[in-house]
This record gives sequence, structure tokens and C-alpha cells, in this order.
Amino acid sequence: MYAVTGITGQVGSAVASSLLDMGQTVRAVVRNPERARDWAAKTCEIAQADFADSQALTRAFTGVGGVFILIPPMFDPSPGFPEVRAMIGTLRIALEAARPPKIVCLSTIGAQATQPNLLNQLGLVEQGLAALPFPIAFLRAAWFMENSRWDVAAARAGTMPSFLQPIEKAVPMIATADIGRLAAKLLQESWSGRRIVELESRHRVTPIEMAAAFARILGREVRTEVVVRKTWHDLFVTQGMKNPTPRIQMLDGFNEGWITFERDGTEHVLGETPFETVAAELVRRAG
Repeated sequence: MYAVTGITGQVGSAVASSLLDMGQTVRAVVRNPERARDWAAKTCEIAQADFADSQALTRAFTGVGGVFILIPPMFDPSPGFPEVRAMIGTLRIALEAARPPKIVCLSTIGAQATQPNLLNQLGLVEQGLAALPFPIAFLRAAWFMENSRWDVAAARAGTMPSFLQPIEKAVPMIATADIGRLAAKLLQESWSGRRIVELESRHRVTPIEMAAAFARILGREVRTEVVVRKTWHDLFVTQGMKNPTPRIQMLDGFNEGWITFERDGTEHVLGETPFETVAAELVRRAG
């Protein structure tokens, strides 16, 4: 049995589904068991816990063959990332008490970057968990293709705004299904010490190509429109963000090229799912 956190989200559900498809059993670690009814129906064991409760996490992580850790996404963190630092402390206590035989932790492209940006949160997670005395693999995933769910309505209107710039520049991306398959595979492997596994799709995608994919799916012209850099702060504040600076710094990192894969001393894996497959599914779900 493998414990999976974040199972009600995109990546956690992909990991759990892959494990079940591979004939493994899953313990779903959830804050609200009501949201995990579908997983219980799929024969998953349900463990109630959240990242503020080390005792509940210890129980959830005990007696399993491995643990998949996904820190809840924090797009508008407080300065200095106190929320993530608190979760790291709780996780360390729980993992040291439960002592699972291995851990796979979702991280991100650019986790090693020293420049301030939103993804520093997962760099802190890597630093906080790397010294644990059992095998751990940090799965550094590229930009999620599923982020384009926010583009569906705009694409239907004919114009896709892009914060990724220049729009001719190809961006490393990955489908969450590919993340799930690789994480499930890693959980079933044996190794010692720390691993860093980088994951992106076989073909990097430009914002122009993203719009072209939506155009083919929707059967209409879709063009890419650059969102001017100087407008970002006020735009994000208007959307409700209190601290948009880390998000802006992250976008700058992708656009300027310093958020990238480390390569040296890492394993680099290529996923199989093309962007257009994900985009078509996003359009289908949007109705």
C-alpha cells in the first residue's frame, strides 16, 4: 500500500489512479473524507489528516510501502513563505516518526534557483526533507499543461493572453497524467539516498503553438496576445492577490530563462502526452 497526499487534486489523483492501474493499493490522505468518497469506492483506504497535524500525518504514513507528498499549492503566499515553512516542520515530525521506506515528493523545475520567486517554496521543501534518513526522490515537474484550463474561455473568444514571453519561445511543459505515471513508478522502485528526477514532455511548446492547438480543437482562429509586463502587478491585485511579487518573479524566471532544469546530477525523463491532447480534454470538461 502507498500513501498519497493531494489525492483530490489533479496530480494526486493521477498518482493514485496510476498506482491502482498497476495493481497496487492506495491510502488516500485527505483533510476532508467527504471529498474522497469516490476513492473509497475504488477500494482506497481513507486516512484523515492535514499538513498542520503531525500526529494524524504520522498515522497516515505508518505501515505503507512509500509516501507521495504534494504540498498544497500556494499561489499567493505571505512574504518569506511562513505557510510552507510550517508545513515542512510538521511533515518532518510525521515522517521521522512514521519512517516510511521511501518518499516521492512533487517538486518543480527551477527548485534549485537562487533568485527570489514563487517556486522557492518547493526549493525550501527539498532542503527541509533532503536530510531525512531514508530514500527520497524529488520529482521536478515542468510547467503543467493543465494550467491552460484558464485559457479555454479566452480561446473560445479568439484571443489567448500570454504571460509567457516572448510568445515564440518554447516552454518545458508536462501533463499531469505523465507526472502520475512516473510518480507511481518511482514509488515502486528501490534506491538509497536522494534522487532528483526531472520531467517534461517530449516537445516543448510556445504560446503561439498553444493557441494553434486550441484553434484546431475549437475550429476557429485563435491568436496569442502578450500581456504587457508593467500591467501584471495591478492586474494580479485586481484579481485578489495580496502579494503578487513572487508570482511575477516566477514568470520572469521562465521568460528570462533562469527557471530551468538543473540537469547536472539529475535524472531527466520525457513524458508522452502532447499539449493538444490535454487542451482537447480541457475544452471537453469546460463544456
